[in-house]
Amino acid sequence: MMLSSKPPRRKIVPANGDESADKLDQLLLSSAICNNEDIGPFIRKAFASGKPEMLHHHLRHFARSKESEIEEVCKAHYQEFILAVDDLRSLLSDVDSLKSSLSDSNSRLQSVARPLLSSLDAFVETRNVSKNVNLAIDSIRACVKLMEVCTRANRHLADDNFYMALKCVDTIEREYLDKTASSTLKRMLEKKIPDIRLYIERKVNKEFGDWLVEIRVVSRNLGQLAIGQASSARQREEDLRIKQRQAEEQSRLSVRDCIYALEEEDEDGIIAGGIGEDGGGVAGFDLTSLYRAYHIHQTLGLEDRFKQYYFENRKLQLTSDFQVSSMTPFLESHQTFFAQIAGFFVVEDRVLRTGGGLISKLEVENLWEIAVSKMCSVLEDQFSRMQTANHLLLIKDYVSLLGVTLRRYGYPIDALLDVLSKHRDKYHELLLSDCRKQIAEAVAADKFEQMLMKKEYEYSMNVLSFQIQTTDIIPAFPYVAPFSTTVPDCCRIVRSFIEDSVSFMSYGGQLEFYEVVKKYLDRLLIEVLDEALVKLINTSISGVSQAMQMAANMAVLERACDFFFRHAAQLSGVPLRMVERSRRQFPLRKARDAAEEMLSGLLKAKVDGFMTLIENVNWMGDEAPQSGNEYINEVIIYLEILVSTAQQILPSQVLKRVLQEVFAHISEKIVGTLISDSVKRFNVNAINGIEVDIRFLESFADNQASLFSDGDVDVLKASLASSKQLINLLLSNHPENFLNPVIRERSYNTLDHKKVVIVSEKLRDPSDRLFGTFGSRGARQNPKRKSLDTLIKRLRDVS
Repeated sequence: MMLSSKPPRRKIVPANGDESADKLDQLLLSSAICNNEDIGPFIRKAFASGKPEMLHHHLRHFARSKESEIEEVCKAHYQEFILAVDDLRSLLSDVDSLKSSLSDSNSRLQSVARPLLSSLDAFVETRNVSKNVNLAIDSIRACVKLMEVCTRANRHLADDNFYMALKCVDTIEREYLDKTASSTLKRMLEKKIPDIRLYIERKVNKEFGDWLVEIRVVSRNLGQLAIGQASSARQREEDLRIKQRQAEEQSRLSVRDCIYALEEEDEDGIIAGGIGEDGGGVAGFDLTSLYRAYHIHQTLGLEDRFKQYYFENRKLQLTSDFQVSSMTPFLESHQTFFAQIAGFFVVEDRVLRTGGGLISKLEVENLWEIAVSKMCSVLEDQFSRMQTANHLLLIKDYVSLLGVTLRRYGYPIDALLDVLSKHRDKYHELLLSDCRKQIAEAVAADKFEQMLMKKEYEYSMNVLSFQIQTTDIIPAFPYVAPFSTTVPDCCRIVRSFIEDSVSFMSYGGQLEFYEVVKKYLDRLLIEVLDEALVKLINTSISGVSQAMQMAANMAVLERACDFFFRHAAQLSGVPLRMVERSRRQFPLRKARDAAEEMLSGLLKAKVDGFMTLIENVNWMGDEAPQSGNEYINEVIIYLEILVSTAQQILPSQVLKRVLQEVFAHISEKIVGTLISDSVKRFNVNAINGIEVDIRFLESFADNQASLFSDGDVDVLKASLASSKQLINLLLSNHPENFLNPVIRERSYNTLDHKKVVIVSEKLRDPSDRLFGTFGSRGARQNPKRKSLDTLIKRLRDVS
């Protein structure tokens, strides 16, 4: 039995304050022990002072004092203690009975629980085994799945399906690596996964390198194909323009024909000039290797590095494409050079639009600026060396096709067009030089014979193609043309010049270039063709037939010049009405005038031969010849032969101008004979004979009414004005009227005062003898002589 309460702590107070120090130490020690304080300081103090026995004594004293207290407490609680002992004894018997009951229960429990415990141990062991087995199964399953993923990764690697292989590797690393129980397998995977990624990176880099090599060849073919498509599109445009020009020509004949011509469709249909479903038009190149390499590097987390690698390699390729071989003429290599660059930027455009950010627009623009700068430099250098217009034109055409091709992809080509425009003058100077040589050869080969055409295609090629026909009716063949071979030969040269000039100016960034073409066409006609023809006329013509053929050629070339300017306008896309509205002077007028002057000069020389017969005129005859003088009959016979020949090849206006010159020359020869010293005097009968001669010439002019209009006939007659007015004055009854300004301006405006005086002084009136027989008649003639003398005197006074 336990005590119900703990005895209270008592504080020991010293009996009095004057006890010795030992007594005090004893009290302090007792108080510390009673208060359950640390007595360590007391022990240290006792040992420090060397009095441990005193401490031991105090402790014994304290123990004896406590024994007495315990005894007093026991005495105070004696009854309770006895009762407690009794209770403990009764409780002990109960405990013994409980103990025996528990022992029996334990025996029974042991007998019952022993099999269960064995079963429990077996269960626990089995459960642990099962747990281990399940863990093993899970591990095996994980390993099986891991092996399946590894197998797939190996299969993808074997099939070069790198993206799927990387996905498998990522799956292994993300889902299986940390869960792999086998440290060996885990270490193997940790080692192999970086190796696989490195292998894939090297593999795709090798494929990308192969693609870089292959794409250069593909780019060249691609560029040629793209430029070829642009050329085909341009050809279709040219064909359409030809049909439009044909429609315009037909519209002059029939509006209905024009409508049908405009609605005619191409038999082959319109082939789209563009270019593939993605706008490239040339879809025959494969970017799979590039995109796979880019995708793989994205998967590997190396996207930026691959972008930089790609850009640097393509830039190096572009730089190598700029190399122009010094061993091969640029004329032979320019197509490959420009096609390579065109293909390069076709590829880059596709990569920009479909590459998912592999290359930026700014990077492509930087590459294009480099390319344009280099191409301009190459063109400047090559153009400066070229001395053949055709070579320059071939390169210009290909460059313009390159520009058209790349402009479809949005690349600016103004710098290239500026280079072409810059060399426009040089090209035309070379072209003029070439044409000058060709025209010189064509002119030198002329035999001044009318051209014979045996077949209709020859007529079409030499006449209709230059629109120099005078009628729309096809002649019968063989056909003798009014011109010589020089005309179609020169026309072909000029037409080729126009087409080459338009070809150079076309597609060069300048929309309206007709004025430029016309300027150089004027130079060709005036500086080259006109000068060549003038030189030919002055050096090679020796006979009337040659001069007549040359004049006929000039008349045909005048019609051809109209065709030249219309042709230039049509090719330049300028409406014909604008050309017809601004019709210019004939550019070959120097050659035309020289040809007509040469022809008229030769004819005058021929006429001069017949005019020498004027010396046989009887200047003092008794009567005037009624059938004309001999010289005029010879002249008229020659002129009739001349006209019958000339009208076959010479246009009426040319023939009129030539005859006008000849008539004027005859008139001047008559006047010159009258004032020459060879004729000392003459009478009225001789003057009447000259008047008959002039009437014969006028009658000849009237007989040409079938060739000339009435106005032209009058012009021919007017060419005889100087001689006719002089004769009329000499035969006038009032010659003094010459002094009247009004009458002189109306009837004698071509006469010179001095010539009138000289001729008038030579006129001798035979009336003295005649008047002696017929006195009345002589009396009527005297006033005329007197009037003539008065005129002579007055004119001398005026002079």
